[in-house]
Amino acid sequence: MNWDQISGNWKQVKGKFKEHWGKLTDDDLAVIAGKRDQLIGKLQEKYGISKEEAEKQADELQKILK
Repeated sequence: MNWDQISGNWKQVKGKFKEHWGKLTDDDLAVIAGKRDQLIGKLQEKYGISKEEAEKQADELQKILK
């Protein structure tokens, strides 16, 4: 699933995001709304990880969603 598909199916996939990253709140998920750059920023903020690590984790979850 690419990011356009994730964004288009956000209501269906956001539960997977919350399962994978439990620190993300419903408000965080509303802000993210399927946007990869928003997700990267929230992961950095909530988990204190680098941008590169956040991108790696986002890419890994994207592969799982296929």
